[in-house]
Amino acid sequence: MKEILHKAYKFSNSWTGTIVIVLFVIFFIAQAFKIPSGSMKDSLLIGDHLFAKKFAYGIPMPHLPFLEVSIMPWSDKLRLMDGDRPQRGDIVIFRPPHNTKQHFVKRCVALPGDELFVANKDLYIHHNEGDEWIKSNFDKEDIVIFAEKLWVKNPYMKKHHGIHHDEKIKYNEQYPMPIFNFAPIKVDEDHYFMMGDNRDHSNDSRFWGAVPYENIEGTPWFVYFSIDEDWEIRWDRIGKSPTDLESPEHLNRAVQERLAKDKDDYGIY
Repeated sequence: MKEILHKAYKFSNSWTGTIVIVLFVIFFIAQAFKIPSGSMKDSLLIGDHLFAKKFAYGIPMPHLPFLEVSIMPWSDKLRLMDGDRPQRGDIVIFRPPHNTKQHFVKRCVALPGDELFVANKDLYIHHNEGDEWIKSNFDKEDIVIFAEKLWVKNPYMKKHHGIHHDEKIKYNEQYPMPIFNFAPIKVDEDHYFMMGDNRDHSNDSRFWGAVPYENIEGTPWFVYFSIDEDWEIRWDRIGKSPTDLESPEHLNRAVQERLAKDKDDYGIY
């Protein structure tokens, strides 16, 4: 046993061993990502650097960092092993169906079998569990009747306070229609509907459809570094999980930063 441990120690100290260990961690445990856009304000901010928990929803197909080349280039599969599925309200890292070379970070708002639509910017969901489940899980004032079904209006805003709308964005031809109105759909089997918390500035499933399970990479674990657009380090965000960052203390600071420095008023990203 001592001999095996000694060999393992020597291997880990070699260049080959170091590369193998680093790639193993990146492929199967944690991978670093940077938030490049404001689509998840005020929950995640531009300049947040975070580690993703790669094993949260099974094991995605490993890709070489930066090159985005699969370790199995002869296969077009994006998943190595199935696992847990995203739940409503989870923040998810995934490869969008229209460009699997990219990684997006959005919030899962609807599961397979859920129905949803957007009217006057508000999100309405008919959960696949049915009307009785909706009545027992949501407040009466949040439920509306449409097409002889019960729908929950903005079901995530009470729990996830980073979700918001931009009052400057008004209905006109300058902005994409899905921001304001999105026709009712039913989410396909093994697909997940994703939306950004910065609802009026998010390129998400309203524009390119629900995300297949095999495209899902993981979930944000914690922020290991954060810097704002003026190159000032946000010390209070370092080491925090997404749940921590949804506390009133952090959200208030994020809102203040957005109101003071919002330079992307009209972008969809």
